[in-house]
Formats: sequence, structure tokens, C-alpha cells
Amino acid sequence: MKILLIEPFYSGSHKQWADQLKKYSTHQVSLLTLEGKFWKWRMYGSAITLAKKFNEINKQFDLILTTDMLDVSTFIALVRRKLRKTPVITYFHENQFAYPWQKNSEDYKEKRDVHYGMINYQTALASDSNLFNSQYNMNSFFEGISKVNQLMPDNKHDEIIKNLKNKCQVLPLGMDLVDIDSNENIINHQTPIILWNHRLDHDKNPIAFFECLLKLQKEKIQFKLLLLGEQTTKQKKLYEEYLEKLKPNIIYSGYCTTKEYIEFLHMANILPVTSLHDFFGVSIAQAIYAGVVPLLPKRLSYVELYHPLKHEELFYENEKDLYIKLKILCQNIIESKQIKKPFYKQLVKKFDWSTMIKQYDQIFTKLSKV
Repeated sequence: MKILLIEPFYSGSHKQWADQLKKYSTHQVSLLTLEGKFWKWRMYGSAITLAKKFNEINKQFDLILTTDMLDVSTFIALVRRKLRKTPVITYFHENQFAYPWQKNSEDYKEKRDVHYGMINYQTALASDSNLFNSQYNMNSFFEGISKVNQLMPDNKHDEIIKNLKNKCQVLPLGMDLVDIDSNENIINHQTPIILWNHRLDHDKNPIAFFECLLKLQKEKIQFKLLLLGEQTTKQKKLYEEYLEKLKPNIIYSGYCTTKEYIEFLHMANILPVTSLHDFFGVSIAQAIYAGVVPLLPKRLSYVELYHPLKHEELFYENEKDLYIKLKILCQNIIESKQIKKPFYKQLVKKFDWSTMIKQYDQIFTKLSKV
């Protein structure tokens, strides 16, 4: 089967997912992409740009697969002659209804924040099928639609929303985890190494993370810090005060190569997660697979993926609880109470492409005939 994967935001985890899907699928997957930047403008305008590119391709496809950054309703309108009856599937890496807008954001002040969610809604309606990377993602999507629906002065969409659920399902992310494998079974160093491996943006809540580390510092609890991820000049300036105070503890800060990233994952002990916005959490899954112990808030997709009832020790209730659990983990490492690495690895092993690709290909085959 010939699949065209259209990705308007070809960067980061979106790019990784698209490239690996093309690599592992038994179907013939071609990519049509735009660079991963200016995400708001991608949602507004990428459908027009990509429709033009699609119409210029001298080839027919059995299935069109795209992601939530594309306004599918506009795209279909512009390619209807070439598209004919080819099914269109949208994969939701995220949904804009659940985005944690900053109160000083222009989009929030001007009430444009709802519009990005409405683009997602129209996309889901126009698509033949919709796939969500987690149940949390799908649930928050429909919660967002329902809230907007209640604001409508008339012609509410109750029946439309109910019917939309029939063409939505969960399909977790596939990941290349084999490259992260290591023969190391036990943490050998006695200084805790704390990991941050996300974007340094407000939706990942770095201030809560930094405040927690400053408390450790104030109590003179030894630790080292890995701050992994590209940092813009604006981000560095925004968190300059924290970065300066934590400078004595920092082993590495900033962008690193894939090889260095894997080495750093195996070096780290603890991953305190403070995110306000996460629909799956690729970087968290990668760290867990490498043997890093996560500390997760009891919300977002983490509850679904990592089972707080079975693994209560991995979850915290609030920032005070996070600090207490982080402090205990640090003290255990300092006192040489070694933590065996492979234990939590089993929680994410099922997301490796060696398992997931079968589900993907079966779903694509089934949906191509709908």
C-alpha cells in the first residue's frame, strides 16, 4: 500500500515519529513536509502550501496520513479533484484545547486561543479517521470540544460530537528504544544526577523544577544536573537567575548529539517531571527505558502510561510531595542504597517499534478500505 505522510511541523518528536514510521512500516511511505517552526502559522497556513505541493505530485496514494498541525478541512477542499476517494487519517500528537496558555499571551488576551482548538475540531470532522497517541489526549480533546459547544448560542453540536467519537481511537507512539539499551544494571556513582530532557518552555514548567533543586541546594544535599535540550537566547534570559544559581551543579546544559544524549541518559539517576502539558512524553519514556527513575505528577498522560496504583513511588501529589520524594531518592543514592536500573524499563518496552509497527500497519490496512 502507498501512504503519503503529510507533516506540517517536521521537527523534534514529530519528525522522529514520521521518519521511524517510514523506516519500519511494511507499507511504502512517502513524506511531504514543512520545517518545524512557527507552529501557529503552520496551523493557519500550511494546508494551503501543502495542498499546492500535493497537487503537483504525479502519483496516486492509497492513504493520506497527516498530523494535528494541518487544517485538514482546508486541505481537502483544495485537493478534492486529485484526492478523489482516498481516505485521510489524522494522527493527533497533541490537541490545542488542552494547551496551557499563559495569561499574558496575545492569543489568550484576544480570545484566539479557542480558534486553534477549533481547527483541530474541524480537522477531526473532515478526516475519515482520527488516531490519538494517548487516551488522555483523546479525552481532553473531547472535553475541549464540549466546553466550546456549551458556549454556542444556538445550533449546538451535541449529535455531531457524539458521532465524531465513532471515528476516533487511541494508537500510542512508536519509538526506537533499542538504541538506548545498555548492559548497565546498577547506578554506580554516589552523587545523584538529576535530569531535565525537555524544551525549556513554560508548558514544561521549568520554574517548579528549578525551585525544587534550589531547595536541595539550600539544604546542602549533593546533586549534579543535566539540562538537555536546545536553549534559545530568549529562554536563557528568562531563566537566567536559576541557571546562574545552579551553575555549580550543572554538568552539561544545552543541545547535544544523539550519541551524547544516550550517554547522558545512562548517566542520570532521577527525572523530576513538572510539565503542565504532555500528551505522551517521548523524552520521559526514553529516560525510563535507560534506567532513570521518574517522579511524575498525578495528571496528564502519565497516569495512563505508568499506573500510579501499581507504582505509587513514581508519582507525587503536589510540589511539596515532589520535593520530599526527590530528597529521599537523592539521600538513598548518597548513602549507596543502589537502585537497580532495569526495573521500570518494562513500563515502556511495549512502545518499541518492533511491537508497535504491527498495530500501525494493521490499522492503516483496515482504514484504507473504509
